[in-house]
Amino acid sequence: MPAVYAPIIGMLIGLIFRGVAFEFRFKSSVERRPFWDLSFFAGSIVAAFCQGLVLGTLVQGIEVVDRTYAGGWWDWLTPFSVMTGFAVVSGYALLGSTWLVMKLEGVPQAHFRRVSKYAALLLIAFLLLVSIWMPFINESIMEKWFSFPYLLYTFPVPLLVAITTLILWRALMSDADYTPFLASLVLFLLTYVGLGINIFRMWCHTFTRFGKQLHLTAV
Repeated sequence: MPAVYAPIIGMLIGLIFRGVAFEFRFKSSVERRPFWDLSFFAGSIVAAFCQGLVLGTLVQGIEVVDRTYAGGWWDWLTPFSVMTGFAVVSGYALLGSTWLVMKLEGVPQAHFRRVSKYAALLLIAFLLLVSIWMPFINESIMEKWFSFPYLLYTFPVPLLVAITTLILWRALMSDADYTPFLASLVLFLLTYVGLGINIFRMWCHTFTRFGKQLHLTAV
């Protein structure tokens, strides 16, 4: 937690501001409602972006010495964590817009179908960028991704992501109502499965290296 205190605090502030704006909008005058609409939007963006910062920080690694955080206050702020922050925002936008496609009809549905296409393109771009970037931020990922037999259970994840992305895009280009939202949920699930596999491998790599150091010390 000390490694991500700043983005966690930012997320909590965004969520609180979001809740306050949601409540005050219904109690304010018609002239002031656009202000609270903007406040609700800003709080939502800040909360989602900070969640992405936390995720990026965990993926890129945290400096720990003697089971205590040994990094600085600003270690969470890196180009990779900022990129994952924007990726999470685009992902939430996709989930929200496809949910509205499922719930609405007529002109509003057509509007959010267009929004879903833009959000999907952004998320796909970020997924590609994360996949290219991750092997370079941790040497264990590069080693495990492209070595046998780890390749056998790594390859199905990007393959399923590609298939789900194709299903999502075809559903958005058609008049499907439920498929875009369901495909978005599956896409989120697959990306977090992939992140979980990589984080698990990084931990295994760290524990293996630590075990070798202990063995050499004992010898």
